Amino acid sequence: MFKSKTLEAYILRRLSIFAGLFILLLYLLLAQFDWSTWHLSLTTGLAAFGLMLAILHFRKRLMATFDRALLHIEAVRMEDYNQYAKCDFPAGNVGAFHRELTALSEYLSTKKLRYDQHAFLIYQLIDQLDTPILVFNERNKLTYANGAFTLLYDQPWQMYRLASAKMLGLSKNDQGWQLEGENQQWQISHSEFIDAGEAHQLLVFTNITSALRASQLTAWQQIIRVMGHEIRNSLTPVSSLAESLAGRTTSERDQKALALISERCHHLQDFISRYSSLSQKMNLDIRQISVLELTERLSGLYAGNGLEFDSKLQWLAADQAFLEQVLINLIKNSIEAGSDSIKLSFKAINGKNQIQLIDNGHGFANLDNLFVPLFTTKQNGQGIGLTFCRNIIEQHQGSIKLENNSDRGVKVTIELPQTQSAH
Repeated sequence: MFKSKTLEAYILRRLSIFAGLFILLLYLLLAQFDWSTWHLSLTTGLAAFGLMLAILHFRKRLMATFDRALLHIEAVRMEDYNQYAKCDFPAGNVGAFHRELTALSEYLSTKKLRYDQHAFLIYQLIDQLDTPILVFNERNKLTYANGAFTLLYDQPWQMYRLASAKMLGLSKNDQGWQLEGENQQWQISHSEFIDAGEAHQLLVFTNITSALRASQLTAWQQIIRVMGHEIRNSLTPVSSLAESLAGRTTSERDQKALALISERCHHLQDFISRYSSLSQKMNLDIRQISVLELTERLSGLYAGNGLEFDSKLQWLAADQAFLEQVLINLIKNSIEAGSDSIKLSFKAINGKNQIQLIDNGHGFANLDNLFVPLFTTKQNGQGIGLTFCRNIIEQHQGSIKLENNSDRGVKVTIELPQTQSAH
């Protein structure tokens, strides 16, 4: 019946009983002095009021230390470790309780500081990666992404802060996360982690274009090896027989025909040899080459072909011979496409050196097959030039992109690292 569920009720009940007994004893004591009922009531009433105030003050003073402790605990729960509860009783069990609470708060503050330092370091490392990494909170809102976010959306991730996954074209199904749209070059792996008591989704985007290209390249190399072997086995005796017969015949017409057969055999053998070595690793001699000297040589080769230069760079880190051959191939393609205006620019953009060629030719009829080996739209083409260009640029750790202009002509964009080491 008198069991209390709270400390406040326990203190109030016990002190009320004590006060009641005290007032009763005071009333009986004063009654011995023949006081009137009014004086007895007034005196005991004042005493009771004074005791009630004292009890309430005592209760408030005693509970204040626990109220402060609760505020301290609430601050710790909110990860605010700079607030401490003031203790009215520094000695005894209450003082020990507050000291332990302060020690716990300082310990958690140290742990949080270390965690924040580690998290800051991890985010710095993530930001240096060239692989897009996105973080979504439990409501699927974007809370963080690294600098490679621009590879996906062409804008800094801060422009999409707290954007929904759906707004970013991301969807989740039984197979995991997927990027909607026609661009299927990205493979998404994801994991979950807890931060500040909230579940987050970590999405890592891997560009599988290089893997697909390596697979295609391996297939084409295998085809070329088989074709090359069979063609060489057939061409060698045909060429030898044609040369032998040409030495025996006296007919000028037969000699010309056999010489043509021999010439075409050598041409085919040379084509197979050049194509089989097309995708091999080159021994690049990476150096700082002068853009001015490079443009002067190109200008000398193609004077009168409408070639213009816009150079905002002094130096390029590249293999001079191979890079020059790439640019020659591209300029030659522009001229063969009917261009009478070819603009070649050199500039630095987004931490890379960019070479851009824009012409006014007839453009590409099929952009999807530009880098497919042996594919060509030229009457006498062999389908090697652009494949060679991409191979050279990628071995420079760069990229090459070709697209048709909105009105007429083609734009070729080459991006190279500003500094490179020899390979």
